Amino acid sequence: MSTLLVKNASTLITMDRQRQRIDDGGIYVKDNVIEQIGKSADLPQEADRVIDATGMILLPGMVNTHHHFYQTLTRAVPGAENAKLFDWLVRLYPIWGEMDKEAVYVSTKTAMAELILSGCTTSSDHLYLYPHDATFGDQIQASKEIGMRFHPTRGSMSLGRSKGGLPPDHVVQDEDEILKDYQKAVEDFHDPSPYSMVRVTLAPCSPFSVTGDAMKEAARLARSYEKVQLHTHVAETKDEETFTLEKFGMRPARYMESLGWVGDDVWWAHAIHLNDDEIQLLAETGTGVAHCPSSNMRLGSGICRVRDMLDAGVKVSLAVDGSASNDSSNLFEEARHCLLLQRVLGGADALTVQEALEIATLGGAAVLGRDDIGSLEKGKAADFIGVNMNRLSLSGGAVHDPLSALLLCSVSHVDLSVINGEIVVKDGKLLTIDLESLIERHNEIAIKMVSKHPVPERFKLV
Repeated sequence: MSTLLVKNASTLITMDRQRQRIDDGGIYVKDNVIEQIGKSADLPQEADRVIDATGMILLPGMVNTHHHFYQTLTRAVPGAENAKLFDWLVRLYPIWGEMDKEAVYVSTKTAMAELILSGCTTSSDHLYLYPHDATFGDQIQASKEIGMRFHPTRGSMSLGRSKGGLPPDHVVQDEDEILKDYQKAVEDFHDPSPYSMVRVTLAPCSPFSVTGDAMKEAARLARSYEKVQLHTHVAETKDEETFTLEKFGMRPARYMESLGWVGDDVWWAHAIHLNDDEIQLLAETGTGVAHCPSSNMRLGSGICRVRDMLDAGVKVSLAVDGSASNDSSNLFEEARHCLLLQRVLGGADALTVQEALEIATLGGAAVLGRDDIGSLEKGKAADFIGVNMNRLSLSGGAVHDPLSALLLCSVSHVDLSVINGEIVVKDGKLLTIDLESLIERHNEIAIKMVSKHPVPERFKLV
């Protein structure tokens, strides 16, 4: 058994049921679980590893519930920077078709590094195309090496352009092949046990890239296993709404309901264009939402009705979405944008700072079906982060209200990150990988992929 003591924090934000804030707080960890939390003087004073958190704000690690890690390779790509979703996809699909197993592995590590340094300790990812020799296992290997708690979703596309879908035919799969890969992903990697570091989700990409039968079969298969969830994009744009109305005679939310894609084991990415009845459907069925504010702004998709969802009892979580539609992976920034966008819709009191942090922590845990992360309490996983108050961006803010300063001011990186009881970031440095060499290789792969696909005339700026 190993022990870890983190002590002398200026403020410890627990996010427990009482929403306690503890001054001069600390955390005592045994192996990968929080054993004790409270005033530093009341904790055991000896441990195998001791960290002095003087001047820090400690809080639970944040949870990211929707991403496309591979898209770190195509950030700010010419021809996609001013496009709405469907045109953006048309520009980028051919480039993504150049991926191989190294591209998946390196981009996964790159995205995870950025997330960890911005306060995320648990992340989902949606990899939905597997060209060349790319495999689902490449992501799992990367997550183990960097030390992040991971909810990979085995995505898929079966509707190529020749069948009326958006993706080129060479990046889609046969549906029988997809089902076999789904089963293999779950049986090879899924761990439903408490404090699990890897839980697999099945995730057909979207209503315009898979068939209804494929959605139904994915749901059937997922529900034959323990704690295997379902995830997809729903109601992200008005174009999607037009597509489902024309093709299926239903709006996206009701189409998902007709396929069995509602329930407490399901979460949707985006869920922007929903009416009141559809929000109520989410609440009544326990279906979760991954809110992606920066991506929604970047693509001009709209603003998710988070305030209305929370009032209705919908599980709402936070997500950065793909790095080609953000084009960042900073979860603190995402929480700030979540807060501000709701105020654009509903006024300065539409969403509180406390609620925004709840969405980023407890909301993510709820959407991912976990009761062992999201707050700092005895018996919870030892996933927490520390931010030094003595930095320029927090000066004159954290001394008044540390929690508000974290979201209203600018936080670009954390100084401490502990995931599953292991110190992953210390003194602002990521300890588990060689970041410099990773960035160098990531850039080489990105250049190689994009250079094969110059900007088509239709995407060139005038």
